Amino acid sequence: MRSEVVKADITVVGGGLAGVCAAVAAARLGRQVALVTNRPVLGGNSSSEVRVWVCGATAHGTNRYARETGIMGEMFVENQYRNPEGNPYLWDLVVMETVKAEPNIRLFLNTDVHEVEADGGEENRIIRSVTGWMMGSERRIRYESPYFLDCTGDGLIGFLAGARHRIGREAAHEYNEAWAPEAADDITLGSTLLFYTKDAGRPVKFVPPSFAKDITQTPIPMKRVIRSGDSGCHYWWIEWGGELDTVHDNERIRDELWSVIYGIWDYIKNSGQFDAENMTLEWVGSIPGKREYRRFVGDYVLNQNDVIGQRQFEDRIAFGGWSIDLHPPQGMYATESGSKHMHADGIYHIPYRSLYSANVTNLLFAGRNVSATHVAFGTTRVMATCAVMGEAAGSAAALCIAKGVTPRGLYELELDTLQQTLLRQDASIIGLANEDASDLARQAKVTASSSRTRIAVEKGSARYPLAHDAGILFPVEPSLGGLELLVDASQDTELTVELWDTGLPENYVPSSLVASVKVEVPAGEGTWVAVDGLNWEPERACNAFVVVRANEQVGLYLSEEPLTGVLSFERGAAPHAVAELEDHDASQPIVDWSMKKLVRRPFCFRVLSATAAYSPDKAVGGYKRPYGGPQLWASEPLAAGGEQWLELSWDGAVAAREVIVTWNDDVNEDLINLHHHRTPFEVIPELAKHYRLEARIGGAWITVSETRDNRRRTNRLRFDSPIVTDALRVVVEETNGAPCAELVEVRVYE
Repeated sequence: MRSEVVKADITVVGGGLAGVCAAVAAARLGRQVALVTNRPVLGGNSSSEVRVWVCGATAHGTNRYARETGIMGEMFVENQYRNPEGNPYLWDLVVMETVKAEPNIRLFLNTDVHEVEADGGEENRIIRSVTGWMMGSERRIRYESPYFLDCTGDGLIGFLAGARHRIGREAAHEYNEAWAPEAADDITLGSTLLFYTKDAGRPVKFVPPSFAKDITQTPIPMKRVIRSGDSGCHYWWIEWGGELDTVHDNERIRDELWSVIYGIWDYIKNSGQFDAENMTLEWVGSIPGKREYRRFVGDYVLNQNDVIGQRQFEDRIAFGGWSIDLHPPQGMYATESGSKHMHADGIYHIPYRSLYSANVTNLLFAGRNVSATHVAFGTTRVMATCAVMGEAAGSAAALCIAKGVTPRGLYELELDTLQQTLLRQDASIIGLANEDASDLARQAKVTASSSRTRIAVEKGSARYPLAHDAGILFPVEPSLGGLELLVDASQDTELTVELWDTGLPENYVPSSLVASVKVEVPAGEGTWVAVDGLNWEPERACNAFVVVRANEQVGLYLSEEPLTGVLSFERGAAPHAVAELEDHDASQPIVDWSMKKLVRRPFCFRVLSATAAYSPDKAVGGYKRPYGGPQLWASEPLAAGGEQWLELSWDGAVAAREVIVTWNDDVNEDLINLHHHRTPFEVIPELAKHYRLEARIGGAWITVSETRDNRRRTNRLRFDSPIVTDALRVVVEETNGAPCAELVEVRVYE
């Protein structure tokens, strides 16, 4: 046996997506990081060992403009390019290479940390070290750091250090939560094993093992959906253990899950009810994917009312958007639906105070063990949300070192520094603007070769019968002066058209009625009909939600040409989910108005007034995500062989050593690691493909950087020596398929 000591600025324990993003974030801010995990691969429940889809704020396309950015976003976009088939082993590589790219990270795989040295009183504990055993290498490794991050999921490090925590469900009166039980208990969400199948191309028999469960003697065939072609996360409902201890009873839970998996496969193969003669098992999991165990207590405990009320915390550092998704304690044996869901009207915000311990002074955490009630945990637990909290926690730890403060001290003294650092790193925060005094772009005059000033979708490709209410969302800045719709009508009729605001700038559902008009529609095909009376001058730039009420005599037109900032919706057109599996209240606006079938397929319409929503100054406007509008500069279409450019100019010379360019990667597009669904492209079309950076030096434009075959949202252009110039120009030569140049933000630093 070898004994070693590893010293680092920060030790991150846990190699799931929360731990990965925490380690990468801290490393990018210049800190030496030890990343320690007890598995041979990174990614946690998303890895090839467990194979769970990485879900997040998009909620499989339920939320709008909600895909994560920052480190998690980088992995989503890279996986889309490298791994369009959703191979779990290639996803492992994407995660591994994200870590390997950072020279400041020392990675320790197969290392199980189970010892913690901590001292101090109950209210001011401090961790001195953690110790782990590297399996297969006979190495006992002690990790010493001033700051530790518990990203283990089960919360073992904080528990051993004496961190305050909860297991189970809080009573309703504790946080006034409607979905909490009357009395507190120790019930949690259960664990799941998954299996994958494939068509062998020839008959394959299946002889079940002796321990396979006869599922016909359980409620499963009646209460759950079983199909021979499904595999992987389609069987998320193979869940059990919520009434047990999901850690100490882990082996018992695994055995029960195995018995049901092989029982289900026996049922599919041998009951005669399925076309499965050529089907065979390709893979069966052996590590239960845990959903819930310890939840730490921080300086704030996120609760149901914060999520549903979309509370805008002053210390918000990330967002989520998955529904509050709770499962029955009996799991797969329950006679009720496999899950019930409560949705906010959009994304919700996560406070920094939920990411550090209330009583261990140098402990931060991220993942499913953060400071949240059981009910709120029903949404924060999904992996992409865990990942963005990881990025925030890792960044906070790095800044604690830089500022010489505790995690609580960072909140009290340097909250603005944390938030502005996260924005600079393109982390997932909504509604906070860039106020970085060192960003020279904020003092620049911004001009462009052209800008989109007209909102119009005019090329129809398919008729859309108005059997249900339809919705069209678009930005209004500064005012709306009416619009036109492209319609068909089988006879002369009347159409009701309403104008609604969306309430919060981060929401995309109708909230308050602004105006309602009746429109005379003549019989005929492909007619542009003026909608008079929808004039609006809101107090600030915002999105309009236009509702076209159902009329069976009328059809709208869909286009196959998307327009950034424009979304289309249909109301109540199809069930949200399989009723036997998921219980979604259809009256919730985010469920009632669906865009899933209309992504990148806007209705044909045109706004009669000019818009400033895509003006050049949006590239330095402070917002890096859609917020009351698209918040980006968009040019007119690039002509064949032509270019479009955005220019920053200053009254005097500046010395630019770093230029950060953030392109539009369409955060409305729902990406997923193992491809619950597919997109028709491997690179987001709106991303700039070929571009160059020019500097005006001595009155002449000189190319100082050229980028080819870009497929990333954020490009950091660093120079060995500063470029002294009075103007910079980003010149877009070609996109990855979109007709216009679309630039979210430019930053310039000395």
